[in-house]
Amino acid sequence: MSQIFFGAPPRPSAPAGANVSERAQLPPSLAISTVIFALKPDPLANGAPTLWLPLVRRIKEPFRGQWALPGGPLTAEESLEDAARRNLLETTGLAPAYLEQLYAFGGLNRSSRPERGSQRVVSIVYWALVRATEAQLSVGGEGGDENVAWHRADTAGAGEGGLAFDHREIVDYALWRVRTKIEYAQIAYHFLGPTFTLAQLREVYEAVLGRSLDPANFRRQLKSAPQIEATDEFLEGGRHRPPRLYRYTGPLDATPGGPGPGSTQS
Repeated sequence: MSQIFFGAPPRPSAPAGANVSERAQLPPSLAISTVIFALKPDPLANGAPTLWLPLVRRIKEPFRGQWALPGGPLTAEESLEDAARRNLLETTGLAPAYLEQLYAFGGLNRSSRPERGSQRVVSIVYWALVRATEAQLSVGGEGGDENVAWHRADTAGAGEGGLAFDHREIVDYALWRVRTKIEYAQIAYHFLGPTFTLAQLREVYEAVLGRSLDPANFRRQLKSAPQIEATDEFLEGGRHRPPRLYRYTGPLDATPGGPGPGSTQS
């Protein structure tokens, strides 16, 4: 069974008796980290869907007890994406369909508190999108590992001493990226099942963008989109007239698909 690393990779051992200065001169170590977004209801917002992400609690120094992004080492036998997928599966149990490289973070003092000195670590960060049903089955779901838990993305680490390393900066960058990309690429459908109502799709855009959208205007834009197809099915179980279910018929990849319904473009 593979060893799980909570937020930072193992580092090559320094020579016996190496001091702080000598450890700091070691070649940089390469790590993989991942930001995983899912929509979950927020009890503090009347159950409205908001963006959440799983974090792992560090069980050793540096930053012992603080929350960090899922991450781990890059081995010599795997690609960057394969390493990201393996680390995700080992730490959270998730295997997202949408996984994209986000950015490389390599600040000089990001691997530990500066006053302690340590080997420099450069992280290749990926971001992923999963459905709420997948999130419920993850290690951080109900009855899962207490060292893995879901946190609201925009407030993760607040009031808890912050996130470990520079992971708050990474999360903020990933939030900017997903908000920007939803304006022009068809990534919203990775949060939904095969069929959905137009109201459910609007909730995805509102949760990601962090603002309300006009329902009538949103519906008008969606109905004119060629990749949105009405089905003969309806969502049952409500007290009102059941809404029609739709499906997305376009490609589910990272390629641009034109301005999204929440876009401010004309």
